[in-house]
Amino acid sequence: MPCRRGPGGAKRPTLRSLAAAATSLLALAATSLVAGPAAAAAGRDAAPCALPRTAAHHSVGLDTWNTAYPRPDRALDAVMIFLSFPDSAPRLTPEVLFADHFPATAEFFERTSYGRFTLRPEPRPGWTRMPRDSFWYAIERDWDAERRTAYLRDAIAAADPEVDFSAYDIVYLVADPDAPGVDSDATKVVNFERPLRADGADIRRVVTVFEKHPPDRNVLAHETGHVFDLADLYHRPTDGKGDWDTHVGDWDVMGSQFGLAPDLFGWHKWKLGWLGGRQIVCVRGSADLTLEPVAAAPVPGASMGTRLAVVRTGVDSALAVEARSATGNDLSACTEGVLVYRLRSRAASGGGPVEVVDAHPGTGACWDRSVYPPLADAPLGVGETFTVREDRTRVEVADRTPSGSWTVRITTGV
Repeated sequence: MPCRRGPGGAKRPTLRSLAAAATSLLALAATSLVAGPAAAAAGRDAAPCALPRTAAHHSVGLDTWNTAYPRPDRALDAVMIFLSFPDSAPRLTPEVLFADHFPATAEFFERTSYGRFTLRPEPRPGWTRMPRDSFWYAIERDWDAERRTAYLRDAIAAADPEVDFSAYDIVYLVADPDAPGVDSDATKVVNFERPLRADGADIRRVVTVFEKHPPDRNVLAHETGHVFDLADLYHRPTDGKGDWDTHVGDWDVMGSQFGLAPDLFGWHKWKLGWLGGRQIVCVRGSADLTLEPVAAAPVPGASMGTRLAVVRTGVDSALAVEARSATGNDLSACTEGVLVYRLRSRAASGGGPVEVVDAHPGTGACWDRSVYPPLADAPLGVGETFTVREDRTRVEVADRTPSGSWTVRITTGV
């Protein structure tokens, strides 16, 4: 379910001047340390760093794949069905609503998967008429289960005469956004305990879209991520108040569809099958690495270098290190550098399975644009060092190559 709020609020005073002095001292230390030889090589076998998948909803564990979800390591077909209601005559056309989401969503996944996954959407022509008024379904974010089930059953039944559901991997149900009972905050993925049946196929989950026109940026990319077993990375306050984006800020579309750098974390790309082999390094001891930006498109005809480094910190926990630059899906990134984040495979969706480590605590950036400015400057820049004391791991950034890669030393056990 997406986070429903706009970019960060008013400017706040920072401790940038104090942090700058400390950073300059760290920069001297980092340059001298990384220039020397590595104490030990990283493990090129990434398997020891693959956290186990647990029973947690949308676990970030990736040693096995949850076969209840389609894995996007091949082309997948999606159908988009447009629903109208007896109490409202649509003012927009299905063609306009389809263009709200495509080709942008397919292009997002084309870029984030390095061209290894293609999402093929098919819009159904015309409107599919629902049998009840929009108000009857009581549509809202925390939807009554009985009314939600009635909505989904009615929609599938209404579309079934014209749609062969067995031909599609993903189902998008798009409601007329101008119908009086439609709540744009209710856009989400619904998982069925007992699949619906249509055309001899099990329908295990449906993306219900209630977006206003034009919709939130990247909202369908976020929801489609859930179809592929990716977790919500935002923090939902128990009272509904407060900041939702304290866990990962701008740094992954599963945290916020409004993020300035919404490309998927390298860990997610490993889970989905888009990174593997020598593109992932499991660090044990100390290692000098050259990290290519995780959002950068591969150079045609060249092999991809290292995109993700991982330090195993426990039975179900790890640290991940990756480079983030203003390219690809991250073109609007507030800052560039080397990002560090924690992973917990026993934490459920919305419960903090991923948390960005802030390498510049007490400061922030892009106060007028970021969804959470305190984490907008989280990455380490050239010449900076940061020690994650709880996990006894130090990350040092020595240089940035002419091609845009980042030279990094990672030391464990410190």
